Amino acid sequence: MNSMQQLLKRAEALSQAIAEAYQRLTIDAKVVELETIDAQLADSEVWANVERAQMLSKQSASLRSQIEPWQTLRMQASDIIELLKIGDDSMLQEFDEQITALETNFGELKRELLFGGEYDTHNAILRITAGVGGTDAQDWAEMLERMYLRWAEKSGLETKLVERSTGEEAGIKTSVIEVTGAYAYGKLRSENGVHRLVRLSPFNSDNLRQTSFALVEVLPEIDQPDEVKIDDKDLKIDVYRSGGHGGQSVNTTDSAVRVTHLPTGIVVAIQNERSQIQNKETALKILRSKLAQMLAEQHAEQLSDLQAGESASWGAQIRNYILHPYQMVKDTRTKYEDRDAQSVLDGKLDEFMAAYLEQ
Repeated sequence: MNSMQQLLKRAEALSQAIAEAYQRLTIDAKVVELETIDAQLADSEVWANVERAQMLSKQSASLRSQIEPWQTLRMQASDIIELLKIGDDSMLQEFDEQITALETNFGELKRELLFGGEYDTHNAILRITAGVGGTDAQDWAEMLERMYLRWAEKSGLETKLVERSTGEEAGIKTSVIEVTGAYAYGKLRSENGVHRLVRLSPFNSDNLRQTSFALVEVLPEIDQPDEVKIDDKDLKIDVYRSGGHGGQSVNTTDSAVRVTHLPTGIVVAIQNERSQIQNKETALKILRSKLAQMLAEQHAEQLSDLQAGESASWGAQIRNYILHPYQMVKDTRTKYEDRDAQSVLDGKLDEFMAAYLEQ
């Protein structure tokens, strides 16, 4: 067998692997779904309901980001097979480089095969809460916020700040971020839990070693109310005067909304928007997302089967970030570790996420 035949066999094996992944990821079904949504968006009447039109637009963008990379990869593999059949030995190096590049691209894309959870294709809602420990914990929560924003930017995902409460001296008390893009929830669900930081504190005069905690909750974004139906009688909705940012009208009107789900005790409060209606819609969306995650975690079939409690608890940390006396970040579940702590805090999280999904 000559080198050209070896390259052809290699390309055909790659094409077969791509086809199998294409089928497992139901790309053809997603193409049909995308065509249906795009047809609805092409109808000018859909924009009479702006909320629904925006929801469809987000679904369209998400599906497109899942479909197009695989369509491109499959087409490129097919093209190189055709070229190999008519090429000559003078092009061996060029063909070899092209196949290697396709194999690398496929290696990155096939991680999507790990996303088999019910909500893995959904966008995500990320909620970061500082633990006890005052300013140190609030600073740690802000460090985590920065880490995830940087990771999202590197991953080509879009982020939108939904709610943010700053600390009195430094850092944040809470931050709620909407993360939009292909498999946003599937990628981020490994981050759900308590994150522990050990470092020399910059906030005390003796520069003592300090341990800080922050809770990260990752929720699948539920845009369609039908996915998680909530009975109105199970809700308590309070409105109150906002104390957050947004201008004079926010602080002088009862625009903030607190929604309590009585059976589980979950409370969601939103005050970022000027409109009480917008804040209520956002709070309900986050509540649906929390309930969806709890249904998945507790393997419950309906809301009435849920046990009260948060979707992520303060019970035990999932990851340790050690900055003193040495540097290391280690996941307590997978045992995966990285000794370049600064790179991790700058958004180098893909390896941690992959280790979790593979486990």
